[in-house]
Amino acid sequence: MTVLLTGQEIVNLISARFPQAVIEPSNQAAVIKSEFLVKIADFLKNSPELAYTYLNDVTAVDYYDYFEVVYRLTSLEHNKSLGLKIRTGGREDLQLPSVSALWKGAVFMEREIYDLMGITFSGHADLKRIFLWEGFAGHPLRKDYLQETGQK
Repeated sequence: MTVLLTGQEIVNLISARFPQAVIEPSNQAAVIKSEFLVKIADFLKNSPELAYTYLNDVTAVDYYDYFEVVYRLTSLEHNKSLGLKIRTGGREDLQLPSVSALWKGAVFMEREIYDLMGITFSGHADLKRIFLWEGFAGHPLRKDYLQETGQK
């Protein structure tokens, strides 16, 4: 059975290397600053003592005041998993760095988030809609979708 690290264990792990990166722990994840995402992801994946080489999932949550993008990582070698969360600065500036250069599986997950939530990923090689057609108005999983398209 894979051991899920607590939010505080993740904070301790990351803070030792990146003291300014962590915003807060949550139950099963750590909330980190977006500008540290790629550095932390690279550290978690390529450090032999950690080896979080498997990206389980990337998803986004709309809390109406802000969005969170959630990353679930697993170290198959060490039988541990962890969660990272990145909050956007509101509803307008929805851009995060892409981790698709580290985990190829992120390519489609980031495209899905872009298509359905409207969050862009800088550095993504092929960021385009994956479910909906080009020219589709809005992003249907956003809580403000109907307002965004002028519907009620």
